[in-house]
Order: sequence, then C-alpha cells, then structure tokens
Amino acid sequence: MRPDILNPLFAEIEVLKGVGPQVSKTLKRLDLTRVVDVLYHLPTGSIERIQAPAASSALLGRNVILELTPFETRESRSGRGPMRVFASDSNGNAISLIYFNNPGWAKRQLPMGQKRIVSGKLESYGDEWQIIHPEVAEAGKGPAPALREPVYPLTEGLTNRRMGELAREALERAPELPEWVEPSLLSSEAWRPWRASLAEAHQEPGTESARKRLAYDEIFANQLALLLLRQSQRRHRTPPLAGTGELIRRVQLPYQMTDAQRRVIREIRGDLIQAAPMLRLLQGDVGSGKTLVALAAMLTAVESGAQAALLAPTEILARQHHATLLGQVDSLGVRVAILTGREKGKARESVMMGLADGSIDILVGTHAIFQEKVAYKTLGLAVIDEQHRFGVSQRLLLSSKAEHPPHLLVMTATPIPRTLTLTQYGEMDVSRIDEMPPGRTPVETRVISEEKLSDVVNGLGRHISAGGQAYWVCPLVEESEKSDAAAAEERARVLKQRFGDHKIGLVHGRMKGPDKDAVMARFASGDLAVLVATTVIEVGVDVPNATLMVVEGAERFGLAQLHQLRGRVGRGSGKSTCLLIRGPNLTEVGRARLSLMRESNDGFRIAEEDLRLRGPGEILGTRQSGEEAFRVARPEDVAALAPVAQSDAQLLLDRDGGLKGERGQAARTCLYLFERDQAIDLIRSG
Repeated sequence: MRPDILNPLFAEIEVLKGVGPQVSKTLKRLDLTRVVDVLYHLPTGSIERIQAPAASSALLGRNVILELTPFETRESRSGRGPMRVFASDSNGNAISLIYFNNPGWAKRQLPMGQKRIVSGKLESYGDEWQIIHPEVAEAGKGPAPALREPVYPLTEGLTNRRMGELAREALERAPELPEWVEPSLLSSEAWRPWRASLAEAHQEPGTESARKRLAYDEIFANQLALLLLRQSQRRHRTPPLAGTGELIRRVQLPYQMTDAQRRVIREIRGDLIQAAPMLRLLQGDVGSGKTLVALAAMLTAVESGAQAALLAPTEILARQHHATLLGQVDSLGVRVAILTGREKGKARESVMMGLADGSIDILVGTHAIFQEKVAYKTLGLAVIDEQHRFGVSQRLLLSSKAEHPPHLLVMTATPIPRTLTLTQYGEMDVSRIDEMPPGRTPVETRVISEEKLSDVVNGLGRHISAGGQAYWVCPLVEESEKSDAAAAEERARVLKQRFGDHKIGLVHGRMKGPDKDAVMARFASGDLAVLVATTVIEVGVDVPNATLMVVEGAERFGLAQLHQLRGRVGRGSGKSTCLLIRGPNLTEVGRARLSLMRESNDGFRIAEEDLRLRGPGEILGTRQSGEEAFRVARPEDVAALAPVAQSDAQLLLDRDGGLKGERGQAARTCLYLFERDQAIDLIRSG
C-alpha cells in the first residue's frame, strides 16, 4: 500500500481551491490531474517587474507596475479590432491599455475615473505608450502584483497568476518526507530536504541546487527500481542451457563472423549455462550482425532441449525474421513457426499445439506471443528485437510465460548512450557489437535544400533507369499517423504521375498488415522501384538492391531515427546514398544535427549527440511505448547523476539494510512518489 504520508499528494486536483470540472479539464491538457502533478509542474523562469510612480521612456520594454486612472474607452467599430482603454499616471502621461478580446471584462475591470494597479510590459507604438493585456487590481484591495513572479508552462484558459496560486496551495499540502538521499551526498551537494527544494524551485526559478536535488530524486527512484528488479530476477532459478555449439557451426553463414560477434556469443553462452536467468541487452549498430548472434543463442537453447521465442516489434519484421530463420535452419531439422495477429483458425491452432507439445523449437512473432492462451512446453530463451519498443512491464510479462523464467536477450539497433543504458536498462548486463561485418560500404550522406526537390526527383529517375531501387520517407507532419499517411500518399501520387503506377509502392501505419506486407514483398522482389513510406520502415527491412534513401523534412526527425532510416540502405555490396532533404527554416541546432549525420556513420557517436540535443524520451521512442520520461531531470542531469544514483541505490541494498532499514523505508516512499510500478509490485509480493 502507498504510505499514508503521500495520500495528500495523490489526491485528485479538484481538492485545490476553485478547481471545478471546467478548470480541471483545462489543467488536464497539461497532464495535471493530481496534486503531485502540480508540484512537479515547475516554472521555466520568472518575470521581473519594476514598481514606478509614473511611466517614462527609460521603462520601455520593461515589465512595470503603475497606478493608473482610466479616462476614455474606444471600441473597434467593426468588432474585429482591439479595444483601447486610455488611462493617466500621476504625472499625467497617457497610456493605452489594449485588449484583443473580452471587452466586457476590460470595462468592468477598468471603470472610468477610478484608480487601478496595472502591470504588464510598457511599449511604444508610434507616439503612444501602451500595455497589451495588462493585469489589473483595485488599488488598496487584494494582493499587489509581485515584483518577481515565476513563469509556468500554460495552456489556453489558464493564467500564470492562477497557476502560481495552484502551485502555492499544492506546496501547502506537501508533507515533510523522510530523507532517502545518502547523508554524505546530501551534505556534499548542500541539498535541502525534499519539500524545501520543491518550494525553492517554485519560488526561485533558476536555483540550480533545488532543481538538481529534485532531478536526483527521480533518477534515484529509477535506479533503485531497476536494481530491485535485477535482484528479484536473479533470485529465480531456471534450467541452464549448455548446448554444444554444433548447430551454429553447421549454419551456412554469408560471411565470417567478426571478432565482436564471437565475443558477444561467448558472453551470452556464459550467461546461459548459469542457473540464474540471463538478463542481457545486446546493442549493435544497423547491420552489425545482431540477428546472427541471436540465432546462435536460440540454437544453444534448442540443443539443450528448450524452446526459444523471438519477439519483433512489427509484423513486417517478424515475417522477415521468420523467412531468414527458415532458410538458415530448415536443413538442420530445427522447427520454426510464426505467430502474429494475422494467423487465424487452423493455422493458429496448429502453432499453439506445436508450442504446447514441444514440436516447435523456435517461435517468431509480434505481441501475439504475449497472449495468455499461448503456452510453451519448455520456453528456455526469449529474444526481444528492438527493445526500445517494449517496456519493462512487457518483458516481465514474457518472463511469466514459463514455469521457470526464461533467459532473456534484448536487442536494439538504436545505439544508446551509456548513461541512458544505465537509466533504462540498469537491471541488465550489456553487450556491444562494435564492429561491422566485412564488405559493408559506409553510406554517403548529403543534405539538400527542399528548393532542389525537382533535382532529387530527376536523380531518382536516373537511379531507377539504371535498375536501382529507392526508399522515399515522408516527414512526421505532427504527432499523428493520419497526417503522416497523408504526406506519404501525396508524395506517392506525385511520383506515380512522373514514373508510373507500376513502379511506386506505398506503406504507412494505417494500412492493414497483409496490405503492407504485400507492398513490401513486391519491393523486396524488385517488382517496385520506389517504396514511399512513413517511419514504419525504420527497423529491420532488408532489401540489398535498395541503394538510395530519400528522407523528406529531415530536420523533423531525431538523429537516432535518421541513422536507423539510413541503415535501410548499404545492405549490399553496391555504393549507397542517403539524401536528407531539409526545409527552409533550419535553426543552428538543426544545421549542426544534419551536419553530424553527413560527417558520421557511427551510431554510438550520433546517439550521444541525440541525447544531448533531444532528451531520453525521444531517443528510445518511450513517448510511443508508454514509459514515463523524467519530469525534472534533463539529459545532462541524467549523464551526471545516474552513476551517482546507481551507487547510492546499491549502497542502500548492500549496506543500509535494503528496504527494511530506516533509509530503506524512506526509499520506499520515494519509489511510491515516482510510481515505479514494477518495483512496487515486487515490494507488495514480498
């Protein structure tokens, strides 16, 4: 159960004064539904105001507090222009107070001849001094505008002053919590207690010490949760998978394994022979040969009399894996099956029976292999491809599919910075394939202005005429599959007009699986010359003859995502090119990011830069997979504080009595405060 001390924080937001259904609806747009959400909705800066006896040219451009007396009102005759209220200060200067909407409210707030306290930015417009949408208070009544006021992220219908009032009330409800930070760290950083740090972050925006303390708290909760998860998993026992290595030796490989692949296979086999289930993350750049490593692990399981499951994020990728595995192991007598949402009726029943009686050795599939009705006879190894699409809770669910938790290997082609590996996969051992197979030619990357789009289309025509194939990826228009699909449909229409319907294919996220797969199959067979797509083709698609990648609106994509897209070409022996088409309004940061793509094919270097520029939630795709991003911690905080937080959490478990000691009880409160659900579930289950 959540500690009682936290109950005031997890009360619904309606407990705050003046928050009824309408205000609640407004706040929900900012994801503020509970008191704790308001507490962590921190200001981004502050307004500094000057209280002056009268207006002057020296105050232009500054936020001022003036005592003014309205003397004339002018409304727009058309009703579309602004309303002006003219008011005078103590020196007789006339100041125009301008309102673009709600003239009735302005009239009530500014009655003629009555003094009012007005605050806002004093500006000049021609010969006039004016304040647009000033805040107004009756002289001598109620609180005067503050000389320094925090500025909050807002939404329509919510003023900064109202948000400040809600924050103050939320702080009043916040209790003094027991201290979970290790005492020596607390003193060396000169951090104040949790509640005092929150108050300071709201009242004195920009105070780095308070914000850093709050960032540390959530990183600490993250690290402790992952360590508890690791501890729990390590306590389980599972049958070791020794294998002989004979099956992988008999597989006809397209190339000699790299030293990096051999090293990683040794690391994995070292895990598989243990009675504690393997928890290993395998990182490897696009095309580095992770699938071959996964095959070696799965064949080790089969040799040991166990079943293996390979989970892919999309149906396209699952079917590609299935076809590849069939080609590699069919002659070895290893039985491979596929299970996705598309398998129905007798085909599905047959797979289910084969899993239950053990006649299927390796199952490839999508989320369908998570379903409760799917029962394995002896699931010994689970491999998850493109791990960043699946959360911690989902990999725990897969672990529950066997009498003993299976060994778990998770793979990603998105190179993840080391600090982020710690915060997202802290419960795992990490292997890296940092070497590319022989014969892979680096992809040449060019950045081209969209003004030269016609030149790109002409170049595409020459590429097609020479027998080449190409991808054309359309931009993320906004956060909606519908608009992505519309952009791709329009681009496909234009290219079909130029090159003919029979040469252009289209795939996007709103298409049904069989329709997508049919188009992909035509492209893979060479029947289609150009595949127009959204980022649905970001992971896994393998067409060696496709040597040209065009990415439209490249500045709208993250670096890691661009690197993934670029990895769709350069998969054969021919020279490959990636054209990044940029829009006209490129920022300095955007220019630097695209420049890095042009310079580097090193996914790990690109990932480190992407973390610095965009933040962890974007890189891992966690905004899509439902994993919560940090509220306060910025990428640089994660880099600096994650190793410290991990050491602190480890110290708590090893030296300070775990969750049963005095600091452990406080740490428990911290886990509940940040809703680290997997760790809380472990606590509840003892």
